[in-house]
Amino acid sequence: MSIAESPVFTTLVPLHPAAYAELAARIDGVVTTPSDADWNTARLAWNLSADQRPDAVVAPRHAEDVRTTLLFARDHQLRVVPQGTGHLASPLGDLAGSILLRTGGLLGIDIDAEELTVRVGAGVLWGDVTAALAERGLMALAGSSPDVGVVGYLLGGGISWFARSMGLAASHVTAIEAVSGDGRLLRATAEEEGELFYALRGGGGNYAVVTAITFRVFAVRDAYAGMMMFPMERADELLGAWERWTRELDESAMTCFRLMRVPDLPELPEFLRGQKLVIIDGVVAIEQAEGGADPTAPTGRTADAGRTADAEALLAPLRALGPFLDTFGVMPVSRLGELHMDPPGPVPGTGDGVNLDELPRAAIDALLGLTGPDAQTPLMVVDIRHIGGQLAIAAPDGGAVNRLHGRFLLFTGGMSPSPADAAVLHAAVARVLEALAPWQAAADYLNFREVATPAERLYPVDTLARLRAAKRRYDPSGRIRSAHPLQ
Repeated sequence: MSIAESPVFTTLVPLHPAAYAELAARIDGVVTTPSDADWNTARLAWNLSADQRPDAVVAPRHAEDVRTTLLFARDHQLRVVPQGTGHLASPLGDLAGSILLRTGGLLGIDIDAEELTVRVGAGVLWGDVTAALAERGLMALAGSSPDVGVVGYLLGGGISWFARSMGLAASHVTAIEAVSGDGRLLRATAEEEGELFYALRGGGGNYAVVTAITFRVFAVRDAYAGMMMFPMERADELLGAWERWTRELDESAMTCFRLMRVPDLPELPEFLRGQKLVIIDGVVAIEQAEGGADPTAPTGRTADAGRTADAEALLAPLRALGPFLDTFGVMPVSRLGELHMDPPGPVPGTGDGVNLDELPRAAIDALLGLTGPDAQTPLMVVDIRHIGGQLAIAAPDGGAVNRLHGRFLLFTGGMSPSPADAAVLHAAVARVLEALAPWQAAADYLNFREVATPAERLYPVDTLARLRAAKRRYDPSGRIRSAHPLQ
């Protein structure tokens, strides 16, 4: 059966509550339905703008609960929507006829310091992993936000602050434990269930519900990291200078150019409230002192002095631009989650992102015309991450996404506390992406596409064919539904 021929799972009449009571009696986890008092809490995504209305929410406690839920869904012709935090909930759309499977209760962090690996449950957040590893002088290739789930991040590929020198985080995954769409408990590695192992590393969660994942970690304590702030009035000059600086940039550096309209909130420092800023933040990888993985060694400033000097020299052209605030310096990798100032908890947001081949003068003019200092826009942030380096090179034995296309990764969006705000933001985001369409790369990065996106925009033709074959093999009835399906 092809993907297109898969049955449509919609129940014209919702299941009787007694059916879900039966499911609740068969699992150790929790089943919540619209008749329960905590329904509106149970169905919430991290992105509060996503109004999720499934038929029921199931919070499993272990893999067997996941399997039981999938078999229950099979018996009642329902889809299953796996979700850790719900950062990427907006593209899901209407969840009628679906069980929302919230995996936040699948916890556990098991560190193997000798093998330099860590196994985490599907509900673990990056902030928890980073803290646990730091106690042993270790580092994982975490993203910029500590509040993002590890599994969802890795299923999309995973861009860390070390991605230009170490590639995608998904390329460092060594084992994935999952329940296939047809109810099999599987462990996928390079040696067993190889097609599932391939598909889940960058191909999203279309094939199986991941319950735990194992990946490599590194004996790294410190990095040279921070941010520089400038007034947005200088955006044109600064974006041009930053783009030129990135052309021959050492792979050890990963930076992001940001246009930020800071809200006037009392919890923010006085000098930032309501300001329009350019921020360049980032990380330069530096060698660690011998014994840096020793948990008894002092933390904070174990970096080799020569490599620190190299980092300072590399950043000198940016410093010469005269930021009014410059925080770059040696920093424990455990604090890198503070760098990008991502929201520390659930918020209502609307945004989207694309990969760009280049950022020439015409693209800068188009972007700043819509988002620069003189623009009237509801967009709070425009992030442009310089990729390339090892991200441009296909990782040996990598997964479905083993490299990224283009030189830059752009994301723009803002806060949308009401449907009306979301509609205005959607239109503003669409205008930016349309203006930059001439420079859009061959494929986009799944984790930054926050609207429904054709699979052809996410994967090359040969990769997509292989992913669709994996879908037929591991979820032949098309029961599992993800934010970015393969149709």
